[in-house]
Amino acid sequence: MIPDRLSPNDTIGIAAPSDPVQPELEDRLQAGIDILKSLGFRVKPGQYLHSQALRYAATPEQKAEDLNNLFADPKVKAIICTQGGDTANAPLALLDWDMIKQNPKIFLGLSDITVLLNAITHKTGLVTFHGNDILWGFGNNMTDYEQQEFERILVKGKTGLIPPNRPRKTIRSGTATGKLLGGNLRCLLKLAGTPYWPDFTDAILFVEAYEISPKACHAAFHQLHQMGLFDRITGAIVGYIDSMQRDDSPGPYMEDVLLEVTQTYSFPILKINDFGHNCPNTVLPVGGQVRIDADNQIIEIVSPCVG
Repeated sequence: MIPDRLSPNDTIGIAAPSDPVQPELEDRLQAGIDILKSLGFRVKPGQYLHSQALRYAATPEQKAEDLNNLFADPKVKAIICTQGGDTANAPLALLDWDMIKQNPKIFLGLSDITVLLNAITHKTGLVTFHGNDILWGFGNNMTDYEQQEFERILVKGKTGLIPPNRPRKTIRSGTATGKLLGGNLRCLLKLAGTPYWPDFTDAILFVEAYEISPKACHAAFHQLHQMGLFDRITGAIVGYIDSMQRDDSPGPYMEDVLLEVTQTYSFPILKINDFGHNCPNTVLPVGGQVRIDADNQIIEIVSPCVG
């Protein structure tokens, strides 16, 4: 199931289902809203963007209320999350999955929003989108590449090759096609053992992380291995890992650890730098069909992800 593409004058809802918008980030919030307006959209903020009712976050009920209301509002054509954090899994049991399924719309975010991207896709069949959030994307000196990718995929509805913004690398040779699932590695694993864990059969796994170490990657990939995930997927993509790639780190890098943990497998692994933290982000369709060619360092959206 795919949502409608965005058109000029459409209303975009804003939600904060993970960390709240702290006072010191209010300027970022306003800057992100201003960018959306400059692109020709109207904006509807959720009621609880700033709530710290639990002192560290809004309550699960408040988060679910904002998400349910924005999905139910026929005037809202897309929902973009403010930022990630730690608590996006809290409202899952309170979301109205049937209503969301009946009101498909673009849902966009990254980092801890990985939890919701994959849960929504799994529970409803709706393609969701891994891409810029309001505070750290739209409101943080968004690049031309990011604006072009947002408009190309979510406004113009284009499929085809995702253009590289930074160098790419072949980690394990081969080609693969499948539904794209994943996101932030730590946050994805919050869904393990829950009713919201997606079905990775014939999927392409994509992963990134924030402030992660090689040994933490080692533990996470072995957990995925023990869960049988690597027996099901057709390929893997590793994004930009700021903590491992900045300051000319000698490695090992996330892709090196993944290659080692999966040495008995043959699925292709492609390293790109076009999604993650502290880098320009393209828009990736979670649950959408993509093709990778690790040898030629290509990632391609092969079927429409908006209507």
